[in-house]
Amino acid sequence: MICPNCGYDNLPGSEECATCLQDLTHLDRPVPQDRYERRLTEDPVAILEPVPSLTVKASDTVRSVIQIMVDRNIGAVVVVDDKGAPVGIFSERDVLMRIVGHHENYLDSPVTKFMTRNPECLDVDAKIAFALHKMDGGDYRHMPVTRGGRLVGVISVRDLLRYVAGLCRENGGA
Repeated sequence: MICPNCGYDNLPGSEECATCLQDLTHLDRPVPQDRYERRLTEDPVAILEPVPSLTVKASDTVRSVIQIMVDRNIGAVVVVDDKGAPVGIFSERDVLMRIVGHHENYLDSPVTKFMTRNPECLDVDAKIAFALHKMDGGDYRHMPVTRGGRLVGVISVRDLLRYVAGLCRENGGA
């Protein structure tokens, strides 16, 4: 993608120019080719009806958070500070990739030691295609959803899969 400001040839999909830092996002708008793509580029994340997020405190122990996740049959929780602002996300993947086999005495450690800090969030008005791109590019299975910077819920890869399967059903697909 050629920067209109300095002429540098950036990688396709770059959000800003690598040399002059000019915003390039307005140059990379996909044009839908069919009804599936149109829905993906026009439907907001809100259509997924994000599940109200279960939050835990930054001071909670790994033991208590894992027990909450098991009891509620959920794959992730948002970790909040004393004011309720999101500071991290803790998921079953964090347990598998950051704890098991790496630490022996972790159950009484604070969840902040193993959570993913400063998680990327999606606004409820963000488009489904943007959510797919963010989750795929970041290798995320869960993403907090906000409205005006305030946490309203979480979406998962499963939510996106159900959405796409619904598109296929309503349009005569599989």
